Amino acid sequence: MASTKIQFPNSKGESLSAKLDVPINQHPHTFAVFAHCFTCNKNLSAVRNISRALNQAGIAVLRFDFTGLGESEGDFSDTNFTSNVEDLIEACQYLKQHYQAPELIVGHSLGGAAVICAAEQVASIKAIASIAAPFAPKHVGHLVASKAVEIEATGEAEVNIGGRSFKVKKQFLEDIVEQSLTEKLRKMRKALLVLHSPQDEIVEIENAAKLYQAAFHPKSFVSLDGADHLLSNKADSDYVGTVIANWAGRYISIPPKEVFNSDRQVVVRLGEKGFTSDVMVRHHNLVADEPASVGGNDFGPTPYELLSAGLGACTAMTIQMYARRKKWVVEEVLVHIDHKKDHATDCENCEDPKSKVDVFERFIELKGDLDQEQISRLMEIADRCPVHRTLHEEVRTTLVKE
Repeated sequence: MASTKIQFPNSKGESLSAKLDVPINQHPHTFAVFAHCFTCNKNLSAVRNISRALNQAGIAVLRFDFTGLGESEGDFSDTNFTSNVEDLIEACQYLKQHYQAPELIVGHSLGGAAVICAAEQVASIKAIASIAAPFAPKHVGHLVASKAVEIEATGEAEVNIGGRSFKVKKQFLEDIVEQSLTEKLRKMRKALLVLHSPQDEIVEIENAAKLYQAAFHPKSFVSLDGADHLLSNKADSDYVGTVIANWAGRYISIPPKEVFNSDRQVVVRLGEKGFTSDVMVRHHNLVADEPASVGGNDFGPTPYELLSAGLGACTAMTIQMYARRKKWVVEEVLVHIDHKKDHATDCENCEDPKSKVDVFERFIELKGDLDQEQISRLMEIADRCPVHRTLHEEVRTTLVKE
């Protein structure tokens, strides 16, 4: 995924630190906001893994640090559940103003409860994914239970959470006690996905059951069997991201891909901007592009890279077809291709037939029990690869009239 660092203000004007993760192979069709767990930050490995999985489905993700956490400004001791919800609403507003209104919102742990509250107030949100979330925000009160008496007596106390020290004020405890998701879920008519592990020792699985029961359809539940609360196993967070992406596809707006109508074997389409080209080969969809350094989006291989790939694939197939016919054991063929021409300048003098000079260097690895005579013969066969021979042939061009 490709990430851009951004800053946006919270309701008090304090700067919140965020990263916008976008797909590397297409323009995003949907934007999402991610809310991290209590006292965590946007760079938690589970957050990055889930964001990456959503990117692969064409969804851009804004992940940010709540006020007073990570790289965001503000004093954590002055925050509470209500301010977290406000931060989420500001994040959604930022996307709406600068990119596109978000349709998906994802939250982890206490962030999972916060996204339910925020989604109620953001009209563009169509789908909500809640991961390991408590049914009642006051559930996190057990994390500060050892200092509850001191907080009540003095108004604040230093609390150790996950090996880090945080100052917690009385207003935080009072705020989470007042919060209830029951009415919000009963009023909400947006798609909800609840994901939770039966083995979660921080927020018990009963919380997921209460969330699910309180919500109206459309609602779904996915058991994260074997996962811990923080999804510290990469396989678990990858799975969560993939599940959310597939589930959300039923509720968010994904523009359908146009079908190319042609009797030809290959069709390529390029619009008036950039170089990103849609390629249809029979029923296979491909993308061709140019690097950003020459004005492209780098969403796919360049035309020369595709040509090199065709040469390499044809070489490997030709060698194996011959070896199998001879009953020679070739366990694996590796073909490395280098193209020795600058693709950015090769058409500056297209009208000059002498201007085109291309060199493809091919390096072949053969793995198997082969003697020198067999190897020499297979190298000769490689030069008979049909694509290799085609590169020396003429290309005929015809204008198609509308």
